[in-house]
Amino acid sequence: MDASAEQKMIACPSGQVMLSDRRTQRSWPVELAPYQLAAYPITQALYARIADRRPSAAQGDRLPVDGVSWWDAVRFCNALSERDGFSPAYHFQAGGEGIEWDASADGYRLPTEAEWEHACRAGTPGPRYGPLDEIAWYRGNSNERIREVGRKRPNALGLYDMLGNVWEWCWDVYDAEVYGSYRVLRGGGWFDEHWSCRASVRRRSHPTFRVDDVGFRLARSVVR
Repeated sequence: MDASAEQKMIACPSGQVMLSDRRTQRSWPVELAPYQLAAYPITQALYARIADRRPSAAQGDRLPVDGVSWWDAVRFCNALSERDGFSPAYHFQAGGEGIEWDASADGYRLPTEAEWEHACRAGTPGPRYGPLDEIAWYRGNSNERIREVGRKRPNALGLYDMLGNVWEWCWDVYDAEVYGSYRVLRGGGWFDEHWSCRASVRRRSHPTFRVDDVGFRLARSVVR
């Protein structure tokens, strides 16, 4: 996979997605403007070129990067934006504890969970965009190890590994009243059972935690 393929961005149309939370039994609609989402999760090769380190336990250029915190992911987005001549999407507050998202910036960023689910579904109404074994690496077929990106069938938009392989960080806070600063993860991973690999499943983690089944992919706003 060459560098252009690693960063290939897919146009995602405007639309509406209905988010839901099993714990609170709450559902809420979100309207979305057009945006772009990376065809693949960030690979270890791309992460190493930008961040100058390889945090993953299992090593391989085409494997998705894992063992990255939410803070690692947003800093990577800014670093890649600067390299490519885009305006960084994130502004860090003094001390590095706070962050603001500049919605007018054209740089790389994390998707919102609404964008993530809308892109994952790609117009399909069910829990998955295809038969699970054809589209995802999960406990039932991964041999309990992370796998190279792009080896399974993409969805209708041309997005690979939206389900399975690694969970993906999203921008959103999961539930501030109950979990504080914990951020949303989506998609399921290589060690998960089939029920976790569904478009609507939400997971949470502290933004400083680094886990061996968690990575991320890039998004970009369509700035007019």
